[in-house]
Amino acid sequence: MTAGSAVRLLILAAIWGGSFLFMRIGAPVLGPAWLIQFRVGIAALFLLICAAWLRKPLQLRQYWRHYLILGCLNSALPFFLIAFAAKTLTASLLSVLNSASPIFGAIISVVWLRNRITKLSAAGLAMGVIGVFILVQGGIAARADDWGIAVAAALLSTIFYGIAGTYAKASPKPIEPFSNAHGSMWAATVLMALTLPFYPTSTAPTLGVWTAVAALGVLCTGVAYLIYFRLIQDMGPISALSVTFLIPVFGILWGVLFLDEQIGWSTIIGALVVLAGTALTNGITPRFFLESGKSSRPDRPEKSP
Repeated sequence: MTAGSAVRLLILAAIWGGSFLFMRIGAPVLGPAWLIQFRVGIAALFLLICAAWLRKPLQLRQYWRHYLILGCLNSALPFFLIAFAAKTLTASLLSVLNSASPIFGAIISVVWLRNRITKLSAAGLAMGVIGVFILVQGGIAARADDWGIAVAAALLSTIFYGIAGTYAKASPKPIEPFSNAHGSMWAATVLMALTLPFYPTSTAPTLGVWTAVAALGVLCTGVAYLIYFRLIQDMGPISALSVTFLIPVFGILWGVLFLDEQIGWSTIIGALVVLAGTALTNGITPRFFLESGKSSRPDRPEKSP
């Protein structure tokens, strides 16, 4: 890993960790539907400008169904569920629960793609479940009436991420990651717009809320995708796997620094168990990184999850 790639990896983890902070600020005021409508809409416009600058055609007529499925599974539904959970749960808990996405992705790939599950992966799945249990029982979120529903929504979002990732891997369509991101953002924008009449806002957003919304759309979605694609091109799949373990670190850090969230030993232990389970589920051990470091740079980028 070069120094430049290491810096980009840390920046990406910090940005994506910050997305939970911004959703925690915006969701109680705007509600989940309007918050995510702004997020994907702003991101779609940002990526449109990037596509025009980079001269990357969207090929909408050819791949609109693919973009619609990906936009629903990878953006609209999980973003909405996380925003719903953000009305109740802390940014710290949200970031840790979200790190379980690869675990559900592994389970879904076994069912969908008929992949075999190894003893190491099975141990990782068990650890992931135990880690989530520790987090839930630790009481690191406000015990509101809908606390259990919020936790279920956050976990359900990771299942949709797993489905989306498996769908992208199984799809035979030769679509590059940037086009997947661009097309899926426009699809998510259209899908979220259909839900807005059912979720009217009752509170006028402040300047701080609008700032969080803008940061969520431009920084945490648009800019983050561009950094992510650069990492994949420079480092291969390792970059995507590595950032998974760093996001909760920044999610917890930003929650403590900017929202005065309190964390205890249950938070730390639960987070470590979830991350360890995620690593084992995906076959990531110290030996994995040693062997990966000896491999050559990939010739072409992988698909974005």
